[in-house]
Amino acid sequence: MASADVLAPEAPAFGTVKRKRSDLHLMAPRAPSGPTFDAAKHLNYQAPNKIWTMKEIGFSDMGVSPNAVSEPFPLFTAEAIQQMRAEVLSKPVWDNCKYSSELAHCQLRGFAPEYAPFVYDAWRSPEVLSIVSKIAGVELVPAMDLEIAHINISSNTKEQSEAVQQALEEKSHREADEGVSGCPYEDDQPIVDWHTDSYPFVCVTMLSDCTNMVGGETALRTGTGEIMKVRGPAMGNAIVLQGRYIEHQALRALGTTERISMVTSFRPKSAFIKDDTVLTTVRPISDLRELYSQYAEYRFEMLEERVRAHLKEIRDGKRARRFDTKATKAFIREQRSFLDSMLRELVDDEMVTAGMLGGENHLFSDDLISKYRKKPRV
Repeated sequence: MASADVLAPEAPAFGTVKRKRSDLHLMAPRAPSGPTFDAAKHLNYQAPNKIWTMKEIGFSDMGVSPNAVSEPFPLFTAEAIQQMRAEVLSKPVWDNCKYSSELAHCQLRGFAPEYAPFVYDAWRSPEVLSIVSKIAGVELVPAMDLEIAHINISSNTKEQSEAVQQALEEKSHREADEGVSGCPYEDDQPIVDWHTDSYPFVCVTMLSDCTNMVGGETALRTGTGEIMKVRGPAMGNAIVLQGRYIEHQALRALGTTERISMVTSFRPKSAFIKDDTVLTTVRPISDLRELYSQYAEYRFEMLEERVRAHLKEIRDGKRARRFDTKATKAFIREQRSFLDSMLRELVDDEMVTAGMLGGENHLFSDDLISKYRKKPRV
Protein backbone atom coordinates (compact mmCIF):
# COMPACT_ATOMS: atom_id res chain seq x y z
CA MET A 1 0.00 0.00 0.00
CA ALA A 2 1.01 3.58 -0.54
CA SER A 3 2.41 5.42 2.43
CA ALA A 4 0.31 7.80 4.48
CA ASP A 5 2.36 10.72 3.19
CA VAL A 6 1.42 9.85 -0.37
CA LEU A 7 -2.19 9.12 0.49
CA ALA A 8 -2.99 12.37 2.18
CA PRO A 9 -1.20 15.55 1.16
CA GLU A 10 -2.19 18.51 3.27
CA ALA A 11 -5.85 19.26 2.66
CA PRO A 12 -6.40 22.51 0.75
CA ALA A 13 -8.34 25.36 2.28
CA PHE A 14 -11.95 25.66 1.21
CA GLY A 15 -12.30 27.46 -2.09
CA THR A 16 -8.84 26.50 -3.39
CA VAL A 17 -9.73 23.09 -4.80
CA LYS A 18 -9.81 22.48 -8.52
CA ARG A 19 -13.52 22.65 -9.15
CA LYS A 20 -13.13 22.94 -12.90
CA ARG A 21 -10.46 20.99 -14.68
CA SER A 22 -8.87 22.64 -17.66
CA ASP A 23 -8.55 20.80 -20.96
CA LEU A 24 -4.91 20.10 -20.03
CA HIS A 25 -6.13 17.11 -18.02
CA LEU A 26 -6.86 15.39 -21.33
CA MET A 27 -3.08 15.16 -21.86
CA ALA A 28 -2.44 13.69 -18.39
CA PRO A 29 -1.38 10.06 -18.01
CA ARG A 30 -4.28 7.66 -17.98
CA ALA A 31 -5.12 5.09 -15.32
CA PRO A 32 -2.54 2.41 -14.61
CA SER A 33 -2.96 -0.58 -16.87
CA GLY A 34 -4.56 -3.58 -15.24
CA PRO A 35 -7.27 -6.19 -15.54
CA THR A 36 -10.74 -5.47 -16.85
CA PHE A 37 -13.61 -6.11 -14.47
CA ASP A 38 -14.90 -9.69 -14.55
CA ALA A 39 -17.76 -10.43 -12.16
CA ALA A 40 -16.94 -14.14 -12.05
CA LYS A 41 -13.39 -13.33 -10.96
CA HIS A 42 -13.69 -10.11 -8.98
CA LEU A 43 -16.86 -10.57 -6.92
CA ASN A 44 -16.79 -12.20 -3.49
CA TYR A 45 -20.41 -11.56 -2.57
CA GLN A 46 -22.07 -12.96 0.52
CA ALA A 47 -25.47 -11.67 1.59
CA PRO A 48 -25.53 -9.43 4.68
CA ASN A 49 -26.66 -11.08 7.91
CA LYS A 50 -28.98 -8.18 8.71
CA ILE A 51 -30.83 -5.44 6.85
CA TRP A 52 -32.53 -2.87 9.07
CA THR A 53 -35.79 -1.44 7.79
CA MET A 54 -36.83 2.20 7.81
CA LYS A 55 -39.60 1.26 10.23
CA GLU A 56 -37.12 -0.31 12.66
CA ILE A 57 -35.10 2.90 12.91
CA GLY A 58 -38.10 5.21 13.13
CA PHE A 59 -38.58 6.40 9.54
CA SER A 60 -41.48 4.24 8.36
CA ASP A 61 -43.05 7.03 6.29
CA MET A 62 -39.88 8.08 4.46
CA GLY A 63 -37.80 6.91 1.52
CA VAL A 64 -38.18 5.01 -1.74
CA SER A 65 -37.75 1.57 -0.16
CA PRO A 66 -38.61 -0.12 3.15
CA ASN A 67 -34.91 -1.01 3.61
CA ALA A 68 -32.68 1.41 5.53
CA VAL A 69 -29.17 0.01 5.98
CA SER A 70 -27.35 -3.30 5.79
CA GLU A 71 -24.68 -4.85 7.93
CA PRO A 72 -21.28 -5.00 6.18
CA PHE A 73 -21.07 -7.81 3.63
CA PRO A 74 -18.27 -9.19 1.41
CA LEU A 75 -18.50 -7.76 -2.11
CA PHE A 76 -15.15 -7.58 -3.95
CA THR A 77 -12.08 -9.82 -4.02
CA ALA A 78 -8.63 -8.68 -2.91
CA GLU A 79 -7.53 -8.43 -6.55
CA ALA A 80 -10.46 -6.16 -7.35
CA ILE A 81 -9.68 -3.88 -4.40
CA GLN A 82 -6.01 -3.76 -5.38
CA GLN A 83 -6.92 -2.57 -8.89
CA MET A 84 -9.43 -0.04 -7.56
CA ARG A 85 -6.78 1.40 -5.24
CA ALA A 86 -4.27 1.57 -8.09
CA GLU A 87 -6.73 3.60 -10.15
CA VAL A 88 -8.20 5.97 -7.57
CA LEU A 89 -4.85 6.69 -5.85
CA SER A 90 -2.99 7.32 -9.12
CA LYS A 91 -1.21 10.64 -9.71
CA PRO A 92 -3.67 11.88 -12.39
CA VAL A 93 -6.53 11.44 -9.94
CA TRP A 94 -4.67 13.31 -7.16
CA ASP A 95 -3.73 16.07 -9.62
CA ASN A 96 -7.17 16.54 -11.20
CA CYS A 97 -9.86 15.15 -8.92
CA LYS A 98 -9.08 16.20 -5.33
CA TYR A 99 -11.56 18.24 -3.29
CA SER A 100 -12.10 19.49 0.24
CA SER A 101 -15.31 20.64 1.90
CA GLU A 102 -16.99 21.46 5.19
CA LEU A 103 -17.95 17.80 5.52
CA ALA A 104 -14.62 16.14 4.73
CA HIS A 105 -11.06 17.36 4.26
CA CYS A 106 -9.89 14.97 1.55
CA GLN A 107 -12.12 13.65 -1.21
CA LEU A 108 -11.52 12.31 -4.70
CA ARG A 109 -14.31 12.34 -7.30
CA GLY A 110 -15.07 12.72 -10.99
CA PHE A 111 -12.32 10.30 -12.10
CA ALA A 112 -14.31 7.58 -13.87
CA PRO A 113 -14.26 6.33 -16.54
CA GLU A 114 -11.31 8.45 -17.66
CA TYR A 115 -8.83 7.53 -14.93
CA ALA A 116 -10.62 4.53 -13.39
CA PRO A 117 -12.11 2.21 -16.04
CA PHE A 118 -12.09 -0.83 -13.73
CA VAL A 119 -14.04 1.07 -11.05
CA TYR A 120 -16.48 2.36 -13.67
CA ASP A 121 -17.12 -1.07 -15.18
CA ALA A 122 -17.53 -2.68 -11.76
CA TRP A 123 -20.31 -0.36 -10.65
CA ARG A 124 -22.14 -0.57 -13.97
CA SER A 125 -21.98 -4.36 -14.20
CA PRO A 126 -25.35 -6.16 -14.11
CA GLU A 127 -24.10 -8.44 -11.34
CA VAL A 128 -23.15 -5.61 -8.97
CA LEU A 129 -26.32 -3.66 -9.76
CA SER A 130 -28.38 -6.76 -9.00
CA ILE A 131 -26.64 -7.21 -5.63
CA VAL A 132 -27.04 -3.58 -4.56
CA SER A 133 -30.67 -3.48 -5.74
CA LYS A 134 -31.57 -6.66 -3.87
CA ILE A 135 -30.16 -5.31 -0.60
CA ALA A 136 -31.77 -1.90 -1.16
CA GLY A 137 -35.17 -3.44 -1.85
CA VAL A 138 -35.67 -1.47 -5.06
CA GLU A 139 -34.08 -1.68 -8.53
CA LEU A 140 -31.28 0.89 -8.69
CA VAL A 141 -28.90 2.41 -11.23
CA PRO A 142 -25.86 4.66 -10.63
CA ALA A 143 -27.08 8.18 -9.96
CA MET A 144 -24.75 9.62 -12.62
CA ASP A 145 -21.40 8.71 -14.13
CA LEU A 146 -19.90 11.51 -12.03
CA GLU A 147 -20.84 9.58 -8.88
CA ILE A 148 -18.87 6.45 -9.91
CA ALA A 149 -17.39 6.86 -7.41
CA HIS A 150 -16.51 9.22 -4.56
CA ILE A 151 -13.51 8.54 -2.30
CA ASN A 152 -13.24 9.70 1.33
CA ILE A 153 -9.72 9.60 2.77
CA SER A 154 -8.39 9.94 6.29
CA SER A 155 -4.80 9.17 7.12
CA ASN A 156 -2.21 9.66 9.85
CA THR A 157 1.32 8.59 10.49
CA LYS A 158 1.69 5.76 12.99
CA GLU A 159 2.90 8.27 15.58
CA GLN A 160 -0.11 10.55 15.02
CA SER A 161 -2.52 7.64 15.31
CA GLU A 162 -0.95 6.46 18.56
CA ALA A 163 -0.97 9.99 20.01
CA VAL A 164 -4.64 10.44 19.16
CA GLN A 165 -5.54 7.10 20.71
CA GLN A 166 -3.60 7.94 23.88
CA ALA A 167 -5.31 11.33 24.14
CA LEU A 168 -8.70 9.68 23.74
CA GLU A 169 -7.95 7.15 26.48
CA GLU A 170 -6.76 9.90 28.83
CA LYS A 171 -9.87 11.96 28.13
CA SER A 172 -12.09 8.94 28.77
CA HIS A 173 -10.37 8.14 32.09
CA ARG A 174 -10.48 11.79 33.19
CA GLU A 175 -14.19 12.12 32.46
CA ALA A 176 -14.90 8.81 34.20
CA ASP A 177 -13.06 10.05 37.31
CA GLU A 178 -14.95 13.34 37.23
CA GLY A 179 -18.30 11.74 36.51
CA VAL A 180 -18.56 13.62 33.22
CA SER A 181 -20.36 12.15 30.25
CA GLY A 182 -18.77 13.99 27.38
CA CYS A 183 -19.24 13.71 23.65
CA PRO A 184 -17.27 10.85 22.13
CA TYR A 185 -14.09 11.81 20.34
CA GLU A 186 -15.38 10.53 17.01
CA ASP A 187 -18.27 12.99 17.12
CA ASP A 188 -15.80 15.87 17.48
CA GLN A 189 -13.55 14.87 14.59
CA PRO A 190 -15.37 12.56 12.18
CA ILE A 191 -13.98 11.62 8.79
CA VAL A 192 -17.23 12.88 7.24
CA ASP A 193 -19.47 15.08 9.39
CA TRP A 194 -23.22 14.73 9.94
CA HIS A 195 -25.21 14.95 6.70
CA THR A 196 -27.82 13.38 4.52
CA ASP A 197 -26.76 12.22 1.09
CA SER A 198 -27.72 13.97 -2.12
CA TYR A 199 -28.95 10.71 -3.66
CA PRO A 200 -31.45 8.08 -2.43
CA PHE A 201 -28.99 5.21 -1.86
CA VAL A 202 -25.25 4.74 -1.46
CA CYS A 203 -23.02 1.69 -1.37
CA VAL A 204 -19.95 2.30 0.80
CA THR A 205 -17.00 -0.01 0.08
CA MET A 206 -13.84 -0.21 2.20
CA LEU A 207 -10.54 0.04 0.32
CA SER A 208 -8.28 -0.09 3.41
CA ASP A 209 -6.97 -2.89 5.60
CA CYS A 210 -9.01 -2.63 8.81
CA THR A 211 -7.25 -5.38 10.79
CA ASN A 212 -6.16 -3.10 13.66
CA MET A 213 -8.80 -0.43 13.18
CA VAL A 214 -10.70 0.86 16.21
CA GLY A 215 -13.78 2.90 15.37
CA GLY A 216 -14.51 3.79 11.76
CA GLU A 217 -18.21 2.97 12.10
CA THR A 218 -21.07 4.74 10.36
CA ALA A 219 -23.23 6.55 12.92
CA LEU A 220 -26.93 6.96 12.07
CA ARG A 221 -29.40 9.25 13.80
CA THR A 222 -32.66 7.34 14.19
CA GLY A 223 -36.17 8.74 14.12
CA THR A 224 -36.19 8.83 17.93
CA GLY A 225 -32.97 10.87 18.05
CA GLU A 226 -30.82 7.98 19.25
CA ILE A 227 -27.45 7.25 17.63
CA MET A 228 -27.09 3.84 16.02
CA LYS A 229 -23.66 2.62 14.94
CA VAL A 230 -23.14 0.25 12.02
CA ARG A 231 -19.71 -1.35 12.25
CA GLY A 232 -17.25 -0.37 9.57
CA PRO A 233 -16.76 -2.84 6.74
CA ALA A 234 -13.52 -4.79 6.31
CA MET A 235 -11.44 -4.39 3.16
CA GLY A 236 -13.52 -5.45 0.15
CA ASN A 237 -16.72 -5.35 2.19
CA ALA A 238 -19.56 -2.86 1.79
CA ILE A 239 -22.75 -1.52 3.31
CA VAL A 240 -25.85 -0.25 1.50
CA LEU A 241 -27.58 2.79 3.04
CA GLN A 242 -30.68 4.80 2.13
CA GLY A 243 -28.68 7.88 3.00
CA ARG A 244 -30.89 10.56 1.47
CA TYR A 245 -33.36 10.12 4.32
CA ILE A 246 -31.07 9.26 7.26
CA GLU A 247 -28.63 11.67 8.92
CA HIS A 248 -25.28 9.95 9.31
CA GLN A 249 -21.55 10.49 9.72
CA ALA A 250 -18.38 8.45 9.18
CA LEU A 251 -16.60 8.15 12.52
CA ARG A 252 -12.85 8.54 12.88
CA ALA A 253 -10.80 5.36 12.78
CA LEU A 254 -7.94 4.74 15.21
CA GLY A 255 -5.20 2.11 15.23
CA THR A 256 -4.52 2.45 11.52
CA THR A 257 -2.68 4.92 9.30
CA GLU A 258 -5.43 5.18 6.69
CA ARG A 259 -9.15 4.80 6.12
CA ILE A 260 -10.16 4.97 2.48
CA SER A 261 -13.78 4.33 1.55
CA MET A 262 -15.48 4.37 -1.83
CA VAL A 263 -19.02 5.78 -1.96
CA THR A 264 -21.12 5.02 -5.03
CA SER A 265 -24.51 6.74 -5.29
CA PHE A 266 -27.68 5.23 -6.72
CA ARG A 267 -31.23 6.23 -7.64
CA PRO A 268 -34.28 4.12 -8.57
CA LYS A 269 -34.21 2.87 -12.16
CA SER A 270 -37.92 3.48 -12.70
CA ALA A 271 -38.89 6.95 -13.89
CA PHE A 272 -42.17 6.51 -12.04
CA ILE A 273 -40.66 6.31 -8.56
CA LYS A 274 -40.17 9.68 -6.88
CA ASP A 275 -36.68 11.14 -7.22
CA ASP A 276 -35.73 13.21 -4.18
CA THR A 277 -32.19 13.83 -5.42
CA VAL A 278 -30.65 17.14 -4.38
CA LEU A 279 -27.20 18.52 -5.14
CA THR A 280 -26.54 20.08 -1.73
CA THR A 281 -23.49 18.07 -0.69
CA VAL A 282 -22.00 17.49 -4.15
CA ARG A 283 -22.42 20.91 -5.77
CA PRO A 284 -19.50 22.51 -3.87
CA ILE A 285 -17.12 19.66 -4.74
CA SER A 286 -17.89 19.10 -8.41
CA ASP A 287 -17.11 20.46 -11.83
CA LEU A 288 -20.46 22.17 -12.37
CA ARG A 289 -20.33 21.57 -16.12
CA GLU A 290 -20.27 17.83 -15.53
CA LEU A 291 -22.63 17.78 -12.56
CA TYR A 292 -25.33 19.99 -14.04
CA SER A 293 -25.28 18.41 -17.49
CA GLN A 294 -25.55 14.85 -16.15
CA TYR A 295 -28.22 15.85 -13.63
CA ALA A 296 -30.30 17.68 -16.23
CA GLU A 297 -29.92 14.84 -18.73
CA TYR A 298 -31.22 12.06 -16.51
CA ARG A 299 -34.00 14.22 -15.04
CA PHE A 300 -35.25 15.24 -18.48
CA GLU A 301 -35.10 11.59 -19.54
CA MET A 302 -37.33 10.76 -16.56
CA LEU A 303 -39.70 13.56 -17.50
CA GLU A 304 -39.76 12.41 -21.12
CA GLU A 305 -40.68 8.86 -20.09
CA ARG A 306 -43.42 10.10 -17.78
CA VAL A 307 -44.90 12.39 -20.46
CA ARG A 308 -44.87 9.59 -23.05
CA ALA A 309 -46.68 7.28 -20.63
CA HIS A 310 -49.34 9.86 -19.80
CA LEU A 311 -49.74 10.78 -23.46
CA LYS A 312 -50.44 7.11 -24.19
CA GLU A 313 -53.17 7.16 -21.54
CA ILE A 314 -54.70 10.24 -23.17
CA ARG A 315 -54.63 8.65 -26.63
CA ASP A 316 -56.09 5.40 -25.31
CA GLY A 317 -58.85 7.42 -23.65
CA LYS A 318 -59.49 9.36 -26.83
CA ARG A 319 -60.30 6.15 -28.68
CA ALA A 320 -62.75 5.28 -25.90
CA ARG A 321 -64.16 8.85 -26.00
CA ARG A 322 -63.11 9.68 -22.45
CA PHE A 323 -60.68 12.08 -20.74
CA ASP A 324 -59.66 12.00 -17.06
CA THR A 325 -59.40 15.68 -16.18
CA LYS A 326 -58.45 15.20 -12.53
CA ALA A 327 -55.72 12.67 -13.33
CA THR A 328 -54.21 14.93 -15.99
CA LYS A 329 -54.19 17.96 -13.71
CA ALA A 330 -52.58 15.87 -10.95
CA PHE A 331 -49.94 14.72 -13.44
CA ILE A 332 -49.21 18.31 -14.47
CA ARG A 333 -48.86 19.42 -10.85
CA GLU A 334 -46.49 16.52 -10.12
CA GLN A 335 -44.25 17.37 -13.08
CA ARG A 336 -44.34 21.07 -12.23
CA SER A 337 -43.03 20.18 -8.78
CA PHE A 338 -40.38 17.98 -10.44
CA LEU A 339 -39.22 20.92 -12.59
CA ASP A 340 -39.34 23.36 -9.67
CA SER A 341 -36.96 21.10 -7.75
CA MET A 342 -34.56 21.22 -10.71
CA LEU A 343 -34.67 25.01 -10.69
CA ARG A 344 -33.71 24.98 -7.01
CA GLU A 345 -30.80 22.58 -7.53
CA LEU A 346 -29.29 24.28 -10.60
CA VAL A 347 -27.78 27.14 -8.61
CA ASP A 348 -26.05 29.72 -10.80
CA ASP A 349 -22.34 29.01 -11.09
CA GLU A 350 -21.28 32.35 -9.63
CA MET A 351 -23.36 31.67 -6.51
CA VAL A 352 -21.52 28.43 -5.68
CA THR A 353 -18.46 28.59 -3.41
CA ALA A 354 -16.09 25.65 -3.65
CA GLY A 355 -16.17 23.49 -0.54
CA MET A 356 -18.97 25.44 1.17
CA LEU A 357 -22.45 23.94 1.55
CA GLY A 358 -24.13 27.32 1.76
CA GLY A 359 -26.68 26.35 4.42
CA GLU A 360 -27.96 23.52 6.54
CA ASN A 361 -30.19 21.78 3.99
CA HIS A 362 -28.07 18.63 4.37
CA LEU A 363 -29.59 18.19 7.85
CA PHE A 364 -33.15 18.03 9.14
CA SER A 365 -33.03 17.39 12.91
CA ASP A 366 -33.06 20.46 15.15
CA ASP A 367 -30.15 19.43 17.39
CA LEU A 368 -27.77 18.71 14.50
CA ILE A 369 -28.77 21.93 12.74
CA SER A 370 -28.05 23.83 15.97
CA LYS A 371 -24.60 22.22 16.28
CA TYR A 372 -23.85 22.98 12.62
CA ARG A 373 -24.72 26.65 13.08
CA LYS A 374 -22.29 26.92 16.00
CA LYS A 375 -19.34 25.49 14.07
CA PRO A 376 -16.67 27.98 13.02
CA ARG A 377 -16.46 28.60 9.28
CA VAL A 378 -13.11 28.59 7.50
